[in-house]
Order: sequence, then structure tokens, then C-alpha cells
Amino acid sequence: MKVVTEIAEIREQLAGLPTPLSLVPTMGALHAGHRALLQRARDLVSPSGAVAVSIFVNPIQFDRPEDLRAYPRSLEGDLEICRDLGVDLVVAPEKKSLYHPDHSTLVTESLLTRHLCGATRPGHFDGVLTIVLKLFNLFQPAFAVFGDKDFQQLALIRRMVRDLNLATAVVGYPTVRETNGLAMSSRNIRLTPVQRADASRIQRSLKAARDLIATGECRPEVFLQSARTHLLTGAPDEFAIDYLELVDPENLQPVAKVRPGVLIATACYYGEVRLIDHLVIKP
Repeated sequence: MKVVTEIAEIREQLAGLPTPLSLVPTMGALHAGHRALLQRARDLVSPSGAVAVSIFVNPIQFDRPEDLRAYPRSLEGDLEICRDLGVDLVVAPEKKSLYHPDHSTLVTESLLTRHLCGATRPGHFDGVLTIVLKLFNLFQPAFAVFGDKDFQQLALIRRMVRDLNLATAVVGYPTVRETNGLAMSSRNIRLTPVQRADASRIQRSLKAARDLIATGECRPEVFLQSARTHLLTGAPDEFAIDYLELVDPENLQPVAKVRPGVLIATACYYGEVRLIDHLVIKP
């Protein structure tokens, strides 16, 4: 496995790899969810192709400096996971390799960012789309694999690929969960053991709201009130809801009527730790 820290070396290393190439962009602190993404990336290209991983805590997508400072970093452990799974190339650059000191160009999307994380984290998705476009330009991958947990991020990347006529096929992978239902995230390591156990309330609350569809209920306010009640009942003092919304899965705009296929999504805080999750309403 090759490990590159300078962007200038990427093309040289890629020239020596077989094709097609699958890319898994990450911010490190890899866990079982990332393992699943890496295995999916390998399946897409078979043993005869190549899998590349980027590990980069992208500073321009953080809306809170304290969140950037606290984001977990575990490069040696990440590299060991990549070796175990047969990754061919890991790129782990410093900020100066990816951004000029006076960089002034960003990728901005104007529709899908109006709600959910886009509304509560100003500038976040400009940073996400900018770094993903950079990585696509650098690696020229046939496939790029992302987790479904970050549903809005995945939808935005797919929209960018469509709107900018990019050649990379964006592949989503189902959310990987801990045994109590909590969506796996690198941020989970920052939770206390008590908070980590309590955080199962997020998925339970979304399921409780989702199940209303079986009663014939279709009013968004009823679904949202159910989820909100389940989220807050018995919650610890440090727990807070950032947002709770029902949106169309294609354009991420609020819906006037709940039907199968609609997305119910939330972001919640345990102190400074922000967690996101969602469910698709099904019959």
C-alpha cells in the first residue's frame, strides 16, 4: 500500500495502479462503517482494479472552530485498517497541499442546501463540495463511495456530478449502526459511555414517527411532534435538537403531505457533539 502526503505525488502514484479506480473520501478516524465502504469500493472494481482512500480533515467545511479542533484523528490506526482491507493508495495531505493561502474559489449549491444541515451549518456544504470536486479532479475515479448516513451530503454530491457533467459514478452505502441502533460516526468516540447508550433514542424516535404511516396519518406536523416527543422525553440535560424535518428525498424541500419515500431527518447535540440520522418513510 502506497501512502502519499503531497498532492503533487498523486498522479505519479495513480499512473502505476490498475484500473478502474474506486475512491473512498474520508476525514479519518475510520470505524466499521468505513470498513464497509472500503469493501464496497473493492467489490465495484474487483481484485483487478484499485481502491484509493483520502484521509483529510477538511477545515473549510467546519462551521465551528471548536468542532474542527476536537475532530478525532487516528492516522496510524486508519492506515492499519486500510492495509487490512487491501487498499492500494492512501492520500493523507496537509491543508497547504490542497488550499493555497489565498484560495478564493468554492463550489456552491443553491437548492438542496436550504434545509437540514445546510440551514444550520452555514458554509458547510460549500466546503464539502469543494473538497470532493478537488478529489475527483485529482483521482479521476470511476467510482466514489459514500455512506448513506450523510444523506444530504450524498444528495449534493450526486447533484454536483449531474450539474457539472462529471464522469465519476457516485455510489451510496446503507448506514452502518452500532448494536443499539446509533448510526456509526467518527464523532461517536467523543460521547461519554452514558451518552453513547442514550443516543439510541435518536433512531428509536425516528422509527416511532415513521410507524405512523401505517395508521393512515399524513400530516407532517403529527410525524414531527411524535419524533420530537420521543427525542426529548427523558433526555439528559445536555441533549438538544438542532433540527427535525420531513423532506422530499430528491430535492430536500419540506413536504406538505407525508407519503412513502419521504425522508425524516434530524441533527441532535450531546453537549458539543453533533449527531445526524434519518429514516425513509415506508408503508
